[in-house]
Amino acid sequence: MRRPLHLLLAAALSAAALGLAATPSASAFDSATDNASDNVVADTAGTQPHASYWYPNTILDWDPATDPDARFNRSRVPLRARVSDPALKANANARAGEGKVVSLVSFGPTSNNPSQGSLDPRYYAFGHWQYVDKLVFWGGSAGEGLILAPNPTVIDAAHRNGVKVYGTVFFPPTAYGGQIQWVRDFVQKSGTRYPVADKLAQVARHYGFDGWFVNQETAGGDTALATEMRNTLRYARSLGPVEFMWYDAMTESGSVSWQDALTNANDAFLQEGSQRTSDAMFLDFGWGASALDSSRTLARSLGRSEYELFAGVDTEANGYDTSVPWSAVFPAGRPHTTSLGLYRPEWTHNSSTDRADSYAREARYWDGANGDPSNTTTTSSWKGLAGYVAESSPVTAKPFVTSFDAGQGDFYHSGGARVSTSGWNNLSLQDVPPTYRWLVESSGTKLKPSLDFTDAYEGGSALRLTGALDAVNTVRLYQSRLPVATDTKLSVVVKTPAAGPTRLRAAVSFTDSPTTFTTLDLGSTTTSGWERRTLDLSAYAGRTVAQIGLQTTGTAASYDIKVGQLALYDGTVDVPSAPTAPTVLGTTDTGATSRSLRMAWTASTTGDVHHYEVYRRNPDGSRTFLGATPNDSYFVPKLDRVGTETSTTLDVEAVSTEYGRSSAASTTVTWSAATEANLALNRPATASGQCNTSETAAKAVNGSVSGGNGDKWCTLTGTKWLEVDLGAPRALNRIVVKHAAAGGESASWNTRDFTVEVRDSATAPWTTAVTVTGNTAATTTHPVSVTARYVRLSITRPTQTTDPAARVYEFEAWGS
Repeated sequence: MRRPLHLLLAAALSAAALGLAATPSASAFDSATDNASDNVVADTAGTQPHASYWYPNTILDWDPATDPDARFNRSRVPLRARVSDPALKANANARAGEGKVVSLVSFGPTSNNPSQGSLDPRYYAFGHWQYVDKLVFWGGSAGEGLILAPNPTVIDAAHRNGVKVYGTVFFPPTAYGGQIQWVRDFVQKSGTRYPVADKLAQVARHYGFDGWFVNQETAGGDTALATEMRNTLRYARSLGPVEFMWYDAMTESGSVSWQDALTNANDAFLQEGSQRTSDAMFLDFGWGASALDSSRTLARSLGRSEYELFAGVDTEANGYDTSVPWSAVFPAGRPHTTSLGLYRPEWTHNSSTDRADSYAREARYWDGANGDPSNTTTTSSWKGLAGYVAESSPVTAKPFVTSFDAGQGDFYHSGGARVSTSGWNNLSLQDVPPTYRWLVESSGTKLKPSLDFTDAYEGGSALRLTGALDAVNTVRLYQSRLPVATDTKLSVVVKTPAAGPTRLRAAVSFTDSPTTFTTLDLGSTTTSGWERRTLDLSAYAGRTVAQIGLQTTGTAASYDIKVGQLALYDGTVDVPSAPTAPTVLGTTDTGATSRSLRMAWTASTTGDVHHYEVYRRNPDGSRTFLGATPNDSYFVPKLDRVGTETSTTLDVEAVSTEYGRSSAASTTVTWSAATEANLALNRPATASGQCNTSETAAKAVNGSVSGGNGDKWCTLTGTKWLEVDLGAPRALNRIVVKHAAAGGESASWNTRDFTVEVRDSATAPWTTAVTVTGNTAATTTHPVSVTARYVRLSITRPTQTTDPAARVYEFEAWGS
């Protein structure tokens, strides 16, 4: 992409890339190789696994059998089929079955992107899948790697919503570090094979995603190189199943010249005679009505659909304040001209101040200014995507269960009980979001639906309906295509502020009359806790459910009800068999009494498993939730020792697609008797400077991050350093740095690039013990094995932005 490249290449000085040992043979696509990473020998450490990234030559060395992160990067969720019934679209102006939407999203940096979520509840948990057809896991940089595979949490969530996922192949302009040799490496040929293309297909198949977005913007090519690029793409497509989307940059002459359209200069990258080169093309941002009209004409003449062309819109900087010639791509009252490509819609998250603001911006971006996809009327030129593209729904097979889990939260609930008080994000656990956000029909005051992050039945959120109830409200939630059998049931879990009438009915419509709802009363509650109502749908056997919703009755001045789960399934709730042979692959100490660890187990042999949950058993007999995944391996970011326990039992249990739970399979982690301490605590500290008189070096070693914005060391000096004298040489095993967000400030101010140096005496030379580039986390932990008296934090890039201030709330040196 032309304009935003400097933002993507911020880590250009980093030299990190994954280079692994073994080169697989030409038989890389047999099932034995594709499953090889499941048999990797146990790791010696329990460190954080990350999404995979490479350069063209280093991907040739990738082998899932030797990559210890590979098993943690696999998605196990198949792509779900979707339905989009024009009769059920929310907005009268939206059109179904025409233009598609591709979304190019950066969920994190190219390097250090956690494979399976993290303990940070502040995350871009995208929830408007109903308007997206493909998602590109955007990234890549000259300094880290050009080829980025999506992490499994994004693949899991996307596939559960019927959305395909692509990785990124990014060749940057020479001004941002691009090298034409990298392009030549990409198209290198060995006999009749293109080895890099072989690897792209193997990675996509092994990790479970659908294709690649190729963005070639490096200058210096020629006609021969452009021809080989097309040959490589066609070869890669022939390996199947793997798709490719081409970005409008490199032309058939080999030069980089953005056409902003499909033209005779670039059309061979889509179709060349009878040969299909790529599956789609992303057109650069400068298009208008004439360019799209001519693109449509040319695509049709090549035997291709105009909807395989995606007109790009760059929203990275201005989000829904971006000026877009909407009538050129989505003309009112006429068929869409092409499809739409959205670049960096995560602006809604990145520009927000907190979660509520992020969700409000997300709703404005996708649903429109009124928070109602049926009414996108506004004076703003940005009407919301709901006004152009009809919703699609993956609710096409039973069982269908949703607990309205957004894939992030400040706690975790299981069956209504709080089993963890830690914040988290993990899109693998995100339920299918409602098709309509929000669509309420009433002759009186409309109730307000929302995702409630203060309570949940399963996960970290629930659906909540609030407001003045003065008329019947019908809340349309899900479009569906679910056949009803003689044993089909509809289950609803609800919670009222006090025992009493719910004033709520389950509402379903059927395909033979999709806009007419049949309702089933949920009665009254007997407590103020979660209660389940199971409704028999056998009277409707042979019909097919087209919509699932809720309907209120009666009146209430201040109505408030929470819905913790909706489920439509046949027979009794299925319970899967337990997983077997849980194993701790490795552990890493992250504190005096905490560890991270990698686990694996053998998947359940019977039952359809939605995910596996990992718990620790507590000395008092209770259990604490540690995380969950659809995979058969999981990284536990933090296991805390309780008191002086000498071992901790870990349980793994399977949760079925109907939320039946297996018995637990168990393993044990042993704790050593050794103790450690933060040796930097309240020790003498000096620094290169301070932002004001209160933000001294001593604040970084006072043991606190909760004293407000002044409880930190801050400096604006050109060279930025903080030094601590431990008093005597001490054995250190880890360094912990708590950055801006750990003290409640913006995550954009978290320290990005820094080193930690050590020495034994005031006259000894400094030795670098830790080097970090591209950090985004609020707290970072760095295992070391050194002896030192003096420890020095040197900061080379203080923030994620151009803000020049370094902010460190705590600098800890742990050892004995």
